[in-house]
Amino acid sequence: MKRPGLVSLVGAGPGDPGLLTVKAARAIAACDALVYDRLASEAIVALASPRCEKMYVGKKPGEHVLTQDEITALIVSLGLEGKRVVRLKGGDPFVFARGGEEAQALHAAGVPFEIIPGITSAIAAPAYAGIPITHRDHNTSFTIATGHEDPAKGYSSLDYAKLANPSQTLVFLMAMGNLPGIVEKLLENGMPADMPTAIVREGTRPQQETLVAALGTIVAQVERTEFAAPAVVVIGNVVRERESIRWFDKHPLFGKRVLITRPAGQGDEFAAKLWELGAEPIIAPTIAVGSPDDPSAAKDAVHRVREYRWIVFTSVTGVRRFFDTLAAAGDDARAFGDARIAAIGPNTAQALSAHGVNADLVPARFVSEDFADGLLRESNKGDRILLYRAQEARDVLPRSLAECGRDVDIVAAYKTTFVDDADLAQQAAKSDIWTFASASAVHGFVRNVPNAAALSDGKYIACIGPVAGETARGAGLRADIVAQDYTVDGLIQALREAPPLNCSRKRPENTQPDDRSPCRTIA
Repeated sequence: MKRPGLVSLVGAGPGDPGLLTVKAARAIAACDALVYDRLASEAIVALASPRCEKMYVGKKPGEHVLTQDEITALIVSLGLEGKRVVRLKGGDPFVFARGGEEAQALHAAGVPFEIIPGITSAIAAPAYAGIPITHRDHNTSFTIATGHEDPAKGYSSLDYAKLANPSQTLVFLMAMGNLPGIVEKLLENGMPADMPTAIVREGTRPQQETLVAALGTIVAQVERTEFAAPAVVVIGNVVRERESIRWFDKHPLFGKRVLITRPAGQGDEFAAKLWELGAEPIIAPTIAVGSPDDPSAAKDAVHRVREYRWIVFTSVTGVRRFFDTLAAAGDDARAFGDARIAAIGPNTAQALSAHGVNADLVPARFVSEDFADGLLRESNKGDRILLYRAQEARDVLPRSLAECGRDVDIVAAYKTTFVDDADLAQQAAKSDIWTFASASAVHGFVRNVPNAAALSDGKYIACIGPVAGETARGAGLRADIVAQDYTVDGLIQALREAPPLNCSRKRPENTQPDDRSPCRTIA
């Protein structure tokens, strides 16, 4: 008989993947099966390994993929099969998330389980809206209540006489469907009609919206703005602090959807930094990196590296492939001997440094023309130079070196191919900003989106470096932003400093006096 596995009841947090706990991330990365809810973000689900079986069991009003009983039976069954299972739930598994019921079922079936708490939206959503759940000027306690009780009970367990206390903060989860009744009962039990009330929708996410009004008018404002779930309702004087404390929706890129066209795995750092600035990254690779047509030539060049006076790396990918080949042969950075090392760009230099190699030459500007000038000054006629690069790279650098008497070996370390994506046009249409880190990424994009020029109206097009910018213009696209520092950080800085870009999505007005719209501009 197969021994039971382990089921981890994991809180995914409120939506921002940066709020996931370290223990939760480790459990997701190690699991065999991932059973996840609607509110678990794509970035968190992506932490699971490719071999992991992913099962979506999300529930929203009137539409359940599986019932709660079926979800519970599923995780019990997977656990009895001996698998490591993560039951990924939005927020915290024990805060109105029925994690207690699932744990009881696992115990009854003899399946080992563990609880990995998550940050509840009851605290995180107000915090991201600039509303402290406690403040010594306003309250000494807070209450978290559900706005969606078990309908099978036929009655409410909430004591509105106690809840209608103006000296505490009230937080309601899952309350949008029953908001009129909740407000009516609070008013009937003496809660002041002018009590500040905030509703935070999609809290901690780039789509976050905050509606502020008095308790007596909040229902009418919800109807007027069509404010909908998922949302957290906060009632209390602490809401008054929003104007001085709000921070998330003031980020320069807040609410912007940013298309990342870099190869799979290379856009993760960019995406993480966009999240920190309140943007929503949309990762849609237009190119992929694979082996060159002649992988034996790349392997042979690595093993003959001591024969060269200079080794030139043009990308992080080239560095990675070079050291992978060294490692496979049991070698390390000592294989370079007396050869000098050149790198195009600080990221390439940093990748070398991670392997214990400090580049002897890193040009001030990260383009082939400037790099050639610098390398010519540092080298001599007759020097053998290994150019370890992409198969389809431009000929500017090797031609300039050869014309000045250098003996250049061009070796293809990897090959860039186009990715066919039938959904790319749709993803581009819903994005506010398109980003391109290379000429190849531009070519891959227009290959998938033939009407790219027409589709680009009202969007920013941002490029890392002049080569990508020129390629974009050649394809009929604007290059609104060309980062002067040809790195991800340089591109982000350029986006922060760019002129305002109006949001493409309609957002409800915030009815609090003197409150600015949560739809922020880039500048």
